Amino acid sequence: MSRGFLANGVLLALVFLALFFLPLGTAWGEGGAPDAAPSPSPSPSAEGDFDWVACACGCSIFDVGDVYSMAPTNPTGGILWFRYAYMNQNQNWEGSHPAPASDNPDKDLETNFYFLGGQYTFNRQWTVMAELPAFGRKFTSTDDGTVQGPDGSLYTAGLFSLGDFKLMADYTGVSKDMSTGLMLGFKLPTGQWQPVTGRLGGTAIDRDSMPGTGSTDLMLGAYHVGSLTPDHQWPYQLQANYSMAFAIQQDYRPGNELDVAAGLGHTVGSVGSVEVTPWLSLLGSYRGHDTGDNADFLNSGYSRILLAPGVDLRWGKWEVYTDVEFPLFQYTNSAADTSIEGNAGQLTANQLYKFQLTRMF
Repeated sequence: MSRGFLANGVLLALVFLALFFLPLGTAWGEGGAPDAAPSPSPSPSAEGDFDWVACACGCSIFDVGDVYSMAPTNPTGGILWFRYAYMNQNQNWEGSHPAPASDNPDKDLETNFYFLGGQYTFNRQWTVMAELPAFGRKFTSTDDGTVQGPDGSLYTAGLFSLGDFKLMADYTGVSKDMSTGLMLGFKLPTGQWQPVTGRLGGTAIDRDSMPGTGSTDLMLGAYHVGSLTPDHQWPYQLQANYSMAFAIQQDYRPGNELDVAAGLGHTVGSVGSVEVTPWLSLLGSYRGHDTGDNADFLNSGYSRILLAPGVDLRWGKWEVYTDVEFPLFQYTNSAADTSIEGNAGQLTANQLYKFQLTRMF
C-alpha cells in the first residue's frame, strides 16, 4: 500500500467522521465616541464575577473550504491572498435550537474579517505559509450599570484590531503530484486580547469576543485535492485543521477546535479568458469548552455543519473564490437555565460570507 493511498484514506475518514458525528487596538462606544478602551486585566462585575459574553464566533471556519486554490502544484513559486469574510451573530441559540433573546444579555456581534496571507514553495516537499487577520467588530449587549449607561439599557461597543498571526509548514512529499499535504504550525498571541472597558469602567467587550485569544496554539492540518475525471472537469478537495492552546495568559484557555471541509466542483467553461467552476462544499466545526477563571465554561463550545455553495474564477495567475455558508445543523453548549450565572446560550449567525482574491507568482 502506497504512502499516498494510506494518507488519503486517513484524511477521508477524518473529514467524513467529523462531519457526520459532530452533533455527538482602537475601541469605540455607542455613537462612535472613543470612550471604550482595552483594559489591562479583566474587569469584575458588582457581584465579583466576570461579565461573561456568550457568543460562538468560530472564525477558523473561514480557513477551510478553499484549499483547492491554495495547494501548491509547482516545485517552486509563491501565492499571495486577501480574504474577506462577514458574520452577523444575532440569534440566541441553546443546544440544538433557537432560544429566547431574553436568556442572553448579549444581542448582536457583527464582524468584518480581513486576512492577508502568503506562502512559498521551496521544492516538492516543503511550503511555508503565513497569515495575519484583522477584525472590525461591533458588539451590542445589556448594560449592568457599569459600562456606559443605566442598568438594563442596551449599549454598543466596537473595535478594529489585528488578530493572531499564524505560521505553518506544509509537507507535500507524500505523493509525487503534491496533491496531499500535512501541515504543522503555530498561532501566536499577536492580537488584542485584553477586554474592552466602557466609559464607566465596566467590561464592554469580554475576553472571548476579542480578536486575539492571548494563547499560543499548536496547529495541525491535512488536505488532499484531486479530480474525479482525467480532464479535471470535476475537481474535489478534502481538508481538516485542528488547533490546541498550550500557553495561555490571565486564566483563559480557548477550547480545542477542529474544522473540516469536503467539496466538489465542476468546471462549466470559460467566459472570455475566465474559467468558471461552481463549487458545493460541506463544512464542519467542533470547538470544546473554554476553560479558566476568565472563561464562560457553560456557555462556550459548539458543533456545526454548514452547506457552502460557491464559485471559483480563474484567469492567468489570478483567482477569485467566493461562497455563502448556511448552517444545516448547529449545537451550542449552554447553561441549563439563566438562574445558574444570569445568562444561557450563545449568539449564532444565519449565514456566513467569504470572498478571496489570490495571486500566483
